[in-house]
Amino acid sequence: MDLFEGLKSKIKGRDIKVVFPEGTDARIIGAAVRLASDGLLHPIVLGDPAEIAKIAEEKGFMVERLEIINPETYSEKDAMVDALVERRNGKLAREDAFNWIKDVNYFGTMLTYMGLADAMVSGAVHSTGDTVRPALQIIKTKPGVSRTSGAFIMSKRNETYLFSDCAININPSAQELAEIAVESARTAELFGIDPVVAMMSFSTKGSASSPDVEKVIEATRIAKELGPEFKIDGELQFDAAFVPTVAELKAPESDVAGQAKVFVFPEIQSGNIGYKIAQRLGGFEAIGPILQGLNKPVSDLSRGCVEEDVYKLAIITAAQTLLS
Repeated sequence: MDLFEGLKSKIKGRDIKVVFPEGTDARIIGAAVRLASDGLLHPIVLGDPAEIAKIAEEKGFMVERLEIINPETYSEKDAMVDALVERRNGKLAREDAFNWIKDVNYFGTMLTYMGLADAMVSGAVHSTGDTVRPALQIIKTKPGVSRTSGAFIMSKRNETYLFSDCAININPSAQELAEIAVESARTAELFGIDPVVAMMSFSTKGSASSPDVEKVIEATRIAKELGPEFKIDGELQFDAAFVPTVAELKAPESDVAGQAKVFVFPEIQSGNIGYKIAQRLGGFEAIGPILQGLNKPVSDLSRGCVEEDVYKLAIITAAQTLLS
């Protein structure tokens, strides 16, 4: 059974509520209709019902199974504002809270925080910052995690890997990189990927020396302390992490080299380049980014996504509500 068929069987019929703030985008509507029709989750789409109905008619979508909420006319807006002011613990005036929830991402995040939705998927229209910022301010990170990170599931036929962080942290410290590694191992485990974690570098076991290499070495040490239940090793070049014959030459004593399924990049530049090379040259499907380390699941789409991307990322996000 492939990844998505397995996830579908886990979430089907559980009435998991996923909010889609960008409910007037045709890609979102199409994916939400499919998800509802397939019985996989309970989509909540935000937007003007008349505008959504117009787009649905033009595209031939049947939206009867969708829950549509218009933030402009939402009857529980006062209660939402009160909850937001309380959550911000004196850092936000009531008037400002009203302004915040005029933004659909803040509105969707509040639905998730208040338990009226189980998870959120956004980013088809908005930037990563616009999606992540409300999640960090309201849902916040789990205990022991200082910041969220973005992982991609890379899938091709019977091969599945996890690449992280490819979306959020520009140049994480050793401590932050270690946290990303452990959260990535947990994400992999949730989705049936063997959590064998390689800490990526341009050096393997001292073959080069620089502050960048030292950061990965230190991050590896910390990660092993934070997640002793996982196999984590570094610093490793990609070939040493991935190819058994190269691993025998470059890192013969490593229990990760040549066997890695989770690849943690030292900074966003190499991570972003790496996943796109695998996607465009290697023919891998890149699903994500999946935001890691938050108290409730939130996922960030690419603005270049298609309906199928929305559909699949929503399935992954819904599954996180059961497995986390």
